[in-house]
Amino acid sequence: MGYGSHAKRGVLAVIGGTVLLTGIALLVLPGPGMLLVLAGLLILARAIPSVERFVEPVRVRAIQAAEESVTSWWRLTGSVLTGLALIGAGVVWGLDPRLPSVGWRLPLGGWSTGSGLILSGIIIFALMYWSFRRVRARRPG
Repeated sequence: MGYGSHAKRGVLAVIGGTVLLTGIALLVLPGPGMLLVLAGLLILARAIPSVERFVEPVRVRAIQAAEESVTSWWRLTGSVLTGLALIGAGVVWGLDPRLPSVGWRLPLGGWSTGSGLILSGIIIFALMYWSFRRVRARRPG
């Protein structure tokens, strides 16, 4: 193996690990955690072939979780509210208002954080749409 292939594997491992860790964090935070865990594993599997054995079980669980999010009106309402809350928080963080009651600014305020939150909300709505169409296509008649 040449230096180029080692460098490529190293870069893939770093990117895959970062995406995987972000997905793990989003398992407890609002966002598409299982799908990012799956994406991280897919990237890591290109750098470390032994990771491939974890991909299929996570793929099954990620699709199942996405479909479950639109099967009941409680989950659907929760997903919509979470998406709206993320977009709203993104706008607030992006504008970074000074909080007059305490006289300090939001932590990590600015559009770099705000745009990430807004993007997370948009991803939630896109995943809900995809999940809804997938569940609807499986229903007879």
